[in-house]
Amino acid sequence: MRQTSLRYDAIILGAGGAGLMCAAIAGQRGRKVLLIDHADQPGKKILISGGGRCNFTNINTAADRFLSANKHFAKSALSRYTAPDFIALVDRHNIAWHEKTLGQLFCDGSAKQIVAMLMDECPEDAVTLSLGQSVTDIRHNDGSYHVDYGNEAATAPSLVIATGGPSIPKMGATSFAYDIARQFGLKVVEPRPALVPLTLGGEETLFRSLSGVSAPIIASCGKTAFREAALFTHKGLSGPAILQISSYWRHGEPISVDFLPDLKPDWLTQLKREQPRVSLSKAVNEHLPARLSETLLDRIALAGDLGNLADRKLDEASRRLSQWRFMPNGTEGYAKAEVTAGGISTAELSSKNMEARQMPGLYAIGEAVDVTGWLGGYNFQWAWASGHAAGKAI
Repeated sequence: MRQTSLRYDAIILGAGGAGLMCAAIAGQRGRKVLLIDHADQPGKKILISGGGRCNFTNINTAADRFLSANKHFAKSALSRYTAPDFIALVDRHNIAWHEKTLGQLFCDGSAKQIVAMLMDECPEDAVTLSLGQSVTDIRHNDGSYHVDYGNEAATAPSLVIATGGPSIPKMGATSFAYDIARQFGLKVVEPRPALVPLTLGGEETLFRSLSGVSAPIIASCGKTAFREAALFTHKGLSGPAILQISSYWRHGEPISVDFLPDLKPDWLTQLKREQPRVSLSKAVNEHLPARLSETLLDRIALAGDLGNLADRKLDEASRRLSQWRFMPNGTEGYAKAEVTAGGISTAELSSKNMEARQMPGLYAIGEAVDVTGWLGGYNFQWAWASGHAAGKAI
């Protein structure tokens, strides 16, 4: 039998990064908060991130590192809670950290420290945490939101959607956020896997034989390009550069890969003048793993000593290697996607406090919203910033 509904100032659905930050900030403001999650522990995605060390922010955070139907939406929240703000919080809790490549910050120890920090930031007398409880019903009437969960019920004037997107379903991720949004009339930008490996089919399946081979490249899609490593897999392409470009790729589009990003277009003809007896395969092997070089040159169908090959042929080979076109046939889906692109439309929300424009007291934060960051700590910074913005408002 369901108990009498308990009254709170705010109910937050989802105890991930955004939900925990929102609860902490609201609780510190004296708000009585109920934080509900169907998982058996808070911050499950935080715990597996960064190889267990949590890439908790990026010092290069800026709004242009995020995808959204409204590219300006994230500016307000990101400017009011910055990467240095979160670093200061980490430092106050004496959590040791280090910077890796491209401004990415990781714990020296364990991601568990970040979850423990966020939990410590939630005042015990203000924040009630309910874990392992599924929400069975949500209603709105008399200016309040009513939530049934497990065998309990709660009501509050504010409801925060912080349940993320469907990426990594084995962690319990679902599209629940979109169901709630639609229930209250909020539009949803079609969600899709992001920061996800790409798959190859047809004639390009031969590249699967290179599984385990990696190389520094520039991956491009349209006007967007990323310079990082690529990794061939038994299904297609992965590695940081590919994960980054996957967020911009759409079905039916090619991606371009520059396998020789440090070489000039005429490098082969120049080498021919200097070392005409060097073979094309040896020349390319100097810059790429042998198995990759062999596969690419087989597709180009050119071989022999440089001195015996026409300049036109060498320039064409150089162009192919620097503008190699792949036509992915899909992605590895939500199971391997680090985040979800799309989500609750930013057109429905205030960029200042994340509240729904047409539904007073309803908020959406974190990955549930149509704001998706680059690889490397950006999505966590959005979680902290959007959670902070809503926490200041509820």
